[in-house]
Amino acid sequence: MTSSNEVPDGFLAGCMDRLETPATIAMAQRARALKARGEQVLSLALGEPDFPTPAGVIEAAHRAALDGQTKYPPVEGTPALKAAIIRKFARENGLTYEPSEIMVSNGGKQVIFNAFMATVNPGDEVIVPRPYWVSYPLIISLFGGVPVFVDCPEESGFRLDAAALEAAITPRTKWLVLNFPNNPTGATTTRADLEAIAEVLRRHPRVHVLSDEIYEHLVYDGQAHVSIAQVAPDLKSRVLTLNGVSKAYAMTGWRVGYVGGPAGLIRAMASIQSSSTSGICSISQAASVAALDGPSGVVEVMRETYDRRRRMVVGALRQIPQLTCAMPLGAFYVYPGIAACIGRTSAGGRLIRTDEDFAIALLEEQHVAVVHGSAFGKGPYLRLSYATSDEILVDACGRIATFVAGLT
Repeated sequence: MTSSNEVPDGFLAGCMDRLETPATIAMAQRARALKARGEQVLSLALGEPDFPTPAGVIEAAHRAALDGQTKYPPVEGTPALKAAIIRKFARENGLTYEPSEIMVSNGGKQVIFNAFMATVNPGDEVIVPRPYWVSYPLIISLFGGVPVFVDCPEESGFRLDAAALEAAITPRTKWLVLNFPNNPTGATTTRADLEAIAEVLRRHPRVHVLSDEIYEHLVYDGQAHVSIAQVAPDLKSRVLTLNGVSKAYAMTGWRVGYVGGPAGLIRAMASIQSSSTSGICSISQAASVAALDGPSGVVEVMRETYDRRRRMVVGALRQIPQLTCAMPLGAFYVYPGIAACIGRTSAGGRLIRTDEDFAIALLEEQHVAVVHGSAFGKGPYLRLSYATSDEILVDACGRIATFVAGLT
């Protein structure tokens, strides 16, 4: 029997058993519930820039609306935005694409969804370096695919080792997911790393690559981002290069992701999108043209601010004796280790058996929201986003220090 508010047993599709709420969203929901009770919560749980969308981008959206660009757009993206994306790939990544090789989606997540829905059959394997963004294995599993995780240890800078990659490839492997700069660790890859990975892929021609480069502009310490399709142009026909405007241009709510890849796969992905969401908001697409073609100075200002915050947060966390904290080289996350805190009891009487216990107790007792590392496949760690104000970061790090000092 079910209540009037529940669906009948057996009514939901079996794939729903494999679909969980992402931990990042779940922790944000916990934080909002505390706020609703009147508590002051400092949230470092979501990877969302605290900067406003650049004024020129908003003005472009306004002009587009006034000019009547409010009709159904093409499924795969407006010609203007596809042209801007082609210019972007050529200018910043040394990659040449035709319009038939470009597609626009509702954020990067829909690109991934479209790609895996179009290609993953039950039992197909997708290699995902670990730690990983929470949505990769969820989407893979939704279509009956099998996520195969390759560990990227802290001692190696959370980078993907080519030998470990090759050991994970089987006759069932269809995709390799690359996400560098990485969410959640902030790890990056060097050209040498990508050249070694490319050598492995040449020995396994059936394996394709989804290269998620959404954080490409957020690299530090003199690094330059490099795309695998640029390092290995002979593999370009097997690579989907994914990006978007959300992180670099503080446009998370505009919901624009894009991808360059082989025309046949792009057609298949567009066919799926045409039967789901269809084309992307025309106003958002006009705004994205302005973002991609606009001055780069606004992105550099954000990057410099994140760089300063990165050093500040890592410095503060390293002052807490029970924590370890690698210096991230990209994105806007830190990934401190809390192994020394496991098995202890918080000042509020909560036993810390896992990093999830730590995150929940920290939220309940000090009102700081972070995400436990085991949600990204590797604990005991925490993911903290430093895409928020200096004031909040200083306060949050102080509360974390107080929480850890109270462990017995």
